[in-house]
Amino acid sequence: MSRRIVISEFMDDAAVQSLHADFSVLYAPDLVDRPADLAGALRDADALIVRNRTQVNGELLAGTRRLVAVGRLGVGLDNIDQAYCASRGIAVVPAIGANAAAVAEYVVGLAMGLLRGFLFSCGEVAAGEWPRARLASGCEVAGKVLGLVGYGSVGQRVGELARAVGMRVLAYDPMLPPGHPAWRDATRCEEVDDLFRQADVVSLHVPYSAQNAGLVDERRLGLMKAGAVLVNTARGGIVDEAALARALRSGALAGAAVDVFAHEPLPAGSALAGAPNLFLTPHIAGVTHESNERVSALIAQRIAEILRRG
Repeated sequence: MSRRIVISEFMDDAAVQSLHADFSVLYAPDLVDRPADLAGALRDADALIVRNRTQVNGELLAGTRRLVAVGRLGVGLDNIDQAYCASRGIAVVPAIGANAAAVAEYVVGLAMGLLRGFLFSCGEVAAGEWPRARLASGCEVAGKVLGLVGYGSVGQRVGELARAVGMRVLAYDPMLPPGHPAWRDATRCEEVDDLFRQADVVSLHVPYSAQNAGLVDERRLGLMKAGAVLVNTARGGIVDEAALARALRSGALAGAAVDVFAHEPLPAGSALAGAPNLFLTPHIAGVTHESNERVSALIAQRIAEILRRG
């Protein structure tokens, strides 16, 4: 019997075709929006490949009979019930490291734009205004301190790129042992509050969890130095969005770039609507043409290996 793979969200075509060579593949990127059809398609599937929108939980997987693996086209696993999968012997396979370069470019590029202050001047210039005097006081990133909350594979790649443009890197990651080789390239913070006090740019790289929910709240935003900025490419819910909007409106925070939200798509009229010096993107920091190829190829390879072993 041919092994069967269901892919419920978009994946690079070359990777999909590589799977077709040895397996029966149902590739339907809109299946994520048809949960009943997806559940039906999974009844006789051996593997499922998703991004971040498909909610892989007991309800979805209850009717599966042969499923042995779930491939995640990315690294965040908050949409996958890992405990349920473990109880069923279903392997969960994230694409660790494959989109790190894309996230690093997003973070460092946005840090540059936020510290210079020019990201939001397009409308003024197009309207005939000339805010040159105000924008002439922007800051360079060289010599500034980047604080990384989370120093795993993505955080380390961000730090590498930041150092290349002259930034100093602080990091907080209680899961990374003090003797880990990665600490050779960053100053280790024992307490996350110390990082917020020292950094000119704070960038978040931790998973969403009960412990990390609301990690960046009004108090921690208040610890940040004058002129500092925040970048969140991790997960929504880690930042208190209402507190962030207040910090931007008061001028306590100079700017922010946010790619992930507590509710996605971000609802119209959210707490962030109309906040100044705020750059919003729709969960695309880790998604580029190149990273999609890398992520897709890695997951196709890993899923194929699991199915061939079985």
